[in-house]
Amino acid sequence: MHLVKDAMYILKFGGTSVGSASRMKALVPLINDRKPKIVVLSAMSGTTNALVAIAQSLYEKNHVQANTQLDALEAQYKNVVAELFATEKGTQSGLELVAEHFSFIRSFTIDLFTANEEKAILAQGELLSTALVQFHLEEIQLRSALLPALNFMRLDANDEPDLDYIETHVKRELDKHAGIDLFITQGYICRNAFGEIDNLKRGGSDYTATLLGAALRSEEIQIWTDIDGMHNNDPRIVEKTFPVHELSFDEAAELAYFGAKILHPTCVLPAQKRGVPVRLLNTMQPEARGTCIAGAQVPDRVTAVAAKDGITAIRIRSARMLLAHGFLRSVFEVFERWKTPIDMITTSEVAVSVTIDNATHLEQLVHELEAFGSVDVDRDQTIVCIVGNFGRDTKGHALRIFNSLQEIPIRMISYGGSEHNVSILIESSYKKACLQALNKGLFGL
Repeated sequence: MHLVKDAMYILKFGGTSVGSASRMKALVPLINDRKPKIVVLSAMSGTTNALVAIAQSLYEKNHVQANTQLDALEAQYKNVVAELFATEKGTQSGLELVAEHFSFIRSFTIDLFTANEEKAILAQGELLSTALVQFHLEEIQLRSALLPALNFMRLDANDEPDLDYIETHVKRELDKHAGIDLFITQGYICRNAFGEIDNLKRGGSDYTATLLGAALRSEEIQIWTDIDGMHNNDPRIVEKTFPVHELSFDEAAELAYFGAKILHPTCVLPAQKRGVPVRLLNTMQPEARGTCIAGAQVPDRVTAVAAKDGITAIRIRSARMLLAHGFLRSVFEVFERWKTPIDMITTSEVAVSVTIDNATHLEQLVHELEAFGSVDVDRDQTIVCIVGNFGRDTKGHALRIFNSLQEIPIRMISYGGSEHNVSILIESSYKKACLQALNKGLFGL
């Protein structure tokens, strides 16, 4: 059995980290420390969007436009090859690789194009970035191996990752490379239960990394981005923020769900299930401490603030029916029928208010809910989430939060459903003022 797995690290690098030849070269010192590791790579920045546009042209049977788009993208990759490789052999290998992948994509300009073919096209970005990096490592004589993610990343019949399958098959792939400690693999892409090329959708390459870390019970999962960890507030809106060095899995999941873009909420779950720490690090400042997400809880603290935009609030008012047996079940069944998740809920004697972040079926929802009473809808709302450890015996946190928000009109409050989250709903126009007020009131900044 392959012994390197016992102390394996998983390192994930996003599109900006492989977005140019110079960025690919800059990866080498970050991954060449002789610790056994699997390096998960995204597609080069901009590639997936370009492939989506090409797929759209193919759907529309606009093959002239598709070929023009392909020519432009292929030219970018040829430029990367010219800059990345120093030897004639390396350059030739890179150009042959690019030609092969773009020839594959061009084949769809003459064949039937469906959703399955689109997923195969979208996979080309990760297949290209990982092969180019592997070729570069070979050129500089750094011993490594390419692990094809399509050989071990699989979804089950419910389109959820099959962790047992992943564990069995990634170990099988590792066993093919005895004596090698450095592995490169693709993020985002996988196969579905039918063996067809698919993708992980939610969280993409981050999800791949945490699934691999969980499957191998790794020493640590490292997510490398262009920011030095999870911040206590949104640095794009609030001037004075700071990285939170230690987070529990529960806190990280709440922050990710409610707007902290550095990590997708789904990605936390595999690592939490197997108790594998996740560390968020900065490729531009590799010496920075970043954020470590692990099982330990820091008791009685306010940790961070996040905000989720694009929220719609719906209030159903019915003095006659609200307290009737089964009323809330009937309301929730409406949202279930239209496959619309609810974020927040508050109730009173005569009304129930909920929030949704997907208004695709809003008209149908309102139509059905009007059978229960009057329905009011407020669009352009934002959920602001204050995350920390608010155990049932802690005191004073609610006072500090709402004292900070004396000048902010609040539409809804959710407190008590989780010991890690106090959520408020505001009009989106107040978002900046709200985040700044909380930064001052809760963190003194």
